[in-house]
Amino acid sequence: MATTKWSIDPTHSEIGFKVKHMMFTNVSGKFGAYDATITTDGDSFENAAIEFSGDVASIDTANADRDGHLRSGDFFDAENHPKLAFKASSFKKINDGEYELTGDLNIKGASKTVKFPVEFSGTMTDPWGNTKVGLSIEGKINRKDWGLNWNSALETGGVLVGEEVRLNIELQFVKQA
Repeated sequence: MATTKWSIDPTHSEIGFKVKHMMFTNVSGKFGAYDATITTDGDSFENAAIEFSGDVASIDTANADRDGHLRSGDFFDAENHPKLAFKASSFKKINDGEYELTGDLNIKGASKTVKFPVEFSGTMTDPWGNTKVGLSIEGKINRKDWGLNWNSALETGGVLVGEEVRLNIELQFVKQA
């Protein structure tokens, strides 16, 4: 069976995250520059090869000072580690519309295996004749697993930045001819 390449449609995709701030509210952010590809056997997504890379300098939390801090050595260290990357080792169908994505997430030079549930929206043809596929990924990681350790104790107890990072990723891919 021939392989099929799928490329990210960045105008219809978003790589988002949320982290607790001062232990009671969430700060949201996203990556503005990224690339992702999927390679499938024909049009079957079972065992698809999925790769993603994100430009750390494109992090955007709607606050320039915070974004600069996130790019610094306290967090992502964009100067020495300009990209974060993910490479799937498994994309397994659980049932209709539900998959499990497993792979290695590399942040700041550290690589850890992660597993996320994926909602597979199926394929559809857009008004211009392009075949598209949609994926929604939600999951959690602990930022300290990748050496993003900076924090500040609060006078009232607790810390300024939560360890758990919640991912909210919406992806649309277009089939390549």
